[in-house]
Amino acid sequence: MSSPSSSSAGFVPTFTMGDYGRFLAAGGLCATITHGAMTPFDVVKTNLQFLPKGSPDASMLRMTRKIIATDGTAGLFRGFAPTAMGYLIQGGAKYAGFEAFKRQFALAAGSKEEAQKHRLAIYFTAAAAAEFIATTLLTPLEAARIRLVSSKDYANGLVGALGRMTSEGGVGQLYAGYAPILCKQIPFSIAQFAVNESLHEFVNTNQTLRKLSKDGGKAGEVSVQLGCGMGAGAAAAVVSHPADFLLSKINQGNGGKGGSAMSKLLTLAGEAGIFGVWQGLGARVIMTAGLISAQFAIYGQIKSALGAPNGVDIAKADGDAEKSG
Repeated sequence: MSSPSSSSAGFVPTFTMGDYGRFLAAGGLCATITHGAMTPFDVVKTNLQFLPKGSPDASMLRMTRKIIATDGTAGLFRGFAPTAMGYLIQGGAKYAGFEAFKRQFALAAGSKEEAQKHRLAIYFTAAAAAEFIATTLLTPLEAARIRLVSSKDYANGLVGALGRMTSEGGVGQLYAGYAPILCKQIPFSIAQFAVNESLHEFVNTNQTLRKLSKDGGKAGEVSVQLGCGMGAGAAAAVVSHPADFLLSKINQGNGGKGGSAMSKLLTLAGEAGIFGVWQGLGARVIMTAGLISAQFAIYGQIKSALGAPNGVDIAKADGDAEKSG
């Protein structure tokens, strides 16, 4: 593993372009591997969101059987290409961006003590800034994915879906869900990174859990990554689910003709009601907890294999561990 040099601030390492390249590669690979593998769950979840209220098919098992009966097993992999491509780009930008922005905001705090004091604010803003960039890159591919999943005859693959959407509505059609997807992805990433960092801090300041992490070898390391990632994924799914539900509706063509994406968002939210926007949450929590858990574990292992340095550490000092556990 490479050792970045210290910056003038002392506690903040300086990353090289090569280091950011490693963060980018690890983030892109972990995201595309996990999202690609979870495509069948995402197809089922998306189709559940399109069901009318009270539908007898409103369960994961029934919807899975319905899709297989109608389209065969291949139906569970509709939208795989835009999923893999989109999250290769988005994952790289998000993970490398988080490392970069966390460093900049920690440096702006002026000292390690101040950075630790305001660490949650740093996690929140770093995650939000990184996700804003990543979402801008992801949005066209996510729109194409939802069209392919919701309508099997819409187009023949990713290129066909992008081409049809552009010809029918111009480039703006590819960004029709931009504001709603920001409403989904930014809270998602804030919860993902902030909860993951906080859970790792809890592990490192608890004597029993820290011993498991430090003395358990590779198995202990991966176990902690998986456990913290599972909690982070569940939190991310819950805070972002209403926007995810409404985004699927908008990309299906609902929300009325004309008007901005945000006006459609408000219209659809009113139609769904306070309980309707949580439709499909159970399936999404299961999917996302597993996805983010695996994602953080894969990210950590790929970083290690590539020789990438650790990110900026502004968690509670290990010395505080004596106060817990």
